[in-house]
Amino acid sequence: MIEKLDQVFILLRDWLVQFLPADWQAIAATVLNVIAIIAVFPTLFAIVTVMERKGLGRMQNRFGPNRVGPFGLFQPVADGIKALTKEDVVPLCADTVVHFLAPLVLVVAVFMGFSVLPMGRNMVLADMDAGLLFFFAMGASTELSVFMAGWSSRNKYSLLGAMRAVAQMISYEVPLLMSSLAAVMTAGSLSLSRIVDAQNRYTFGLPHWYVFTPWGFAGLVLFSIAAMAETNRSPFDLPEGESEIVAGYFTEYSGFKFALFFLGEYVGMFSIAGLGATLFLGGWSAPLAILKWVPSWIWFFGKLMVAMCLFIWIRGTMPRLRQDQLMNFAWKFVIPMTLVNLLVAALWRFIGPGWTRWVVCWAILIGVYVLMGETILRKRHLGPRSYRYAE
Repeated sequence: MIEKLDQVFILLRDWLVQFLPADWQAIAATVLNVIAIIAVFPTLFAIVTVMERKGLGRMQNRFGPNRVGPFGLFQPVADGIKALTKEDVVPLCADTVVHFLAPLVLVVAVFMGFSVLPMGRNMVLADMDAGLLFFFAMGASTELSVFMAGWSSRNKYSLLGAMRAVAQMISYEVPLLMSSLAAVMTAGSLSLSRIVDAQNRYTFGLPHWYVFTPWGFAGLVLFSIAAMAETNRSPFDLPEGESEIVAGYFTEYSGFKFALFFLGEYVGMFSIAGLGATLFLGGWSAPLAILKWVPSWIWFFGKLMVAMCLFIWIRGTMPRLRQDQLMNFAWKFVIPMTLVNLLVAALWRFIGPGWTRWVVCWAILIGVYVLMGETILRKRHLGPRSYRYAE
């Protein structure tokens, strides 16, 4: 019974396709998998938007959405209807074809990333040997869509926002990829399914997740920082700097096209959070051996929602950085730390089991972190913040 509950979606799919001719069953199974992805994550998008608005409201001592439906739960429905019925305004001198394609390219690219994420035991659309490489290739396509939106609008604010967004995304895509390489080195594979299988082992009931190692913990922190910047989330939401460049690269978008950008941002958050859980938190594996009876897909989506709560918490807590702070942080701190973490991951592998590698790896990471922090603070002469008021 437990096994059937774990594989309920696989069994349901196989039951549906058995009524079709044998030649069509493989295609039909793929189509059903795609429909499931397209249905599940926009639904999560609606849930998370309400959760985020209510959470931020509580942090700011105000109410969130509470008018539409019980407890405001139907607010996403009202927002969707509003987006569908609003007028689609296109600038007269805009490149209409590229202007139309930009949000579609963004949404398609972020949805393609889900095809290689194992969302449960045997629940992966395309189990590629180079699944991680495919994920990052699709992620890089979002940069093209952002620039398409800014350039096609024929608006200097939009173009400036697009250039800032592309510079930010390229800068933080480097540490995002390099922090992932530590997990690849340890698992010995680019297949996300094999990376999960490598962590799906237990000693004394405790999991072998990579986050419980020095390089895994540092890698997850660096990955999370780069992921927030890659998805333009606060405090890295400079491409949408309302006080500086109106609304960034989608200034000239309205109606459902704007809603597609909004959808693409949140679905991108889901995909990058799912990748982080896969690389460092065991993917769909249980946190304790005694909890392996819980369906694997519950663990995956549970970790995904915890990551969303972390995104919301940070947005309500951290102020937005300046552009120079953003770029300096990437190239002078995050990228060097990812290089050091790769060295630590290699040492962890070759030193062998024992307390020696724990001491050596933690000493290197903490020493480099303190040294770089002290160097940056001294170089920039940063000290306690002082406030001056007019008399």
